[in-house]
Amino acid sequence: MAGSAHGHTPAAWTGVTISFIGFCVAGVFMVAANPLGFWAGMGVVVLGGVVGLAMKAAGLGMPKPTQEALDARAQVGARKA
Repeated sequence: MAGSAHGHTPAAWTGVTISFIGFCVAGVFMVAANPLGFWAGMGVVVLGGVVGLAMKAAGLGMPKPTQEALDARAQVGARKA
């Protein structure tokens, strides 16, 4: 598990950071009983997902593994068992 780089990409970090800020904004406005501010925060959460996907499409995300890589990983796992 330590050898994987799951989520350690600029696209993932940026999307999660923007979404986290949106959740914080929505939480503050929910406590303040301000529905407009809450929905604005939720909009920022959605924006974080869109930005993350756009960055992944631009090549800043994790590439999908090829079939050869998946087969090699399965062989290594079979040898360890």
